[in-house]
Amino acid sequence: MEVLSAFQYSLIYNAFSFTFAAMAATTLFLWISRSQVAPKYKTAVTISGLVCAIAAYHYFRIFESFEGAYIFENGVVTATGVAFNDAYRYVDWLLTVPLLLIELVLVMGLSRDETVSKSLKLGFAAALMIVLGYPGEIADDNTTRAIWGTLSTIPFLYIVYELFAGLGAAIENQHPKVRSLLKKARLLTFASWGFYPIVYMAPFIGLEGPVAETVIQIGYTIADLVAKAVVGVLIYLIAVRKSAVESEIADERREAQEALPV
Repeated sequence: MEVLSAFQYSLIYNAFSFTFAAMAATTLFLWISRSQVAPKYKTAVTISGLVCAIAAYHYFRIFESFEGAYIFENGVVTATGVAFNDAYRYVDWLLTVPLLLIELVLVMGLSRDETVSKSLKLGFAAALMIVLGYPGEIADDNTTRAIWGTLSTIPFLYIVYELFAGLGAAIENQHPKVRSLLKKARLLTFASWGFYPIVYMAPFIGLEGPVAETVIQIGYTIADLVAKAVVGVLIYLIAVRKSAVESEIADERREAQEALPV
């Protein structure tokens, strides 16, 4: 293994530590806050918390593996000879990426048939995207990386299409008070996911060795924080607002019915 500089080591080390703490804290917040939303949206908030819980576990394992791969003493980084296991990321993504799309579908409050259909299609496409991207991630040459990266892009483009075309009409039919939040959640999901392939392509722009490793680890970590913790909190805010709006509508209908002459 090529040895990282003291700055590179500290940057990655602190990023892993911060992300583990952020994911764990977001998990607790989302699960404790389930009581603040209507029953129909509790599943979406629960899944958001589950996504962060899975990510927290895997970041803990990534952090442990990173500590095992290097020794940092007196400002000098030394490789121990134990390989840094980056496969934890792909195991995490295989579980969490489909759930990220499912939580977005669930919080929209679509019909049962639409919810099941879109969840299955988007979940399968997300899992396929991760599976196809992994061989390229561990490849030693850019040609293999490019082939698998291109294949992984196919389900990614389908997901983007569904986010904007497939869910576009459903979002426009939402109440005005929640429509903007749903659009922000969709945009953040797209932006954070679009960041992954940019990081994936780091070796194609001449980055290699410790520099490439640092860029890839920090890039993926930032994307994870936005896609899981930030979007998870946004899902919760959508659920809270939709619960309040639907409660107001129900109260207005009840008052209207009570005002009718007997």
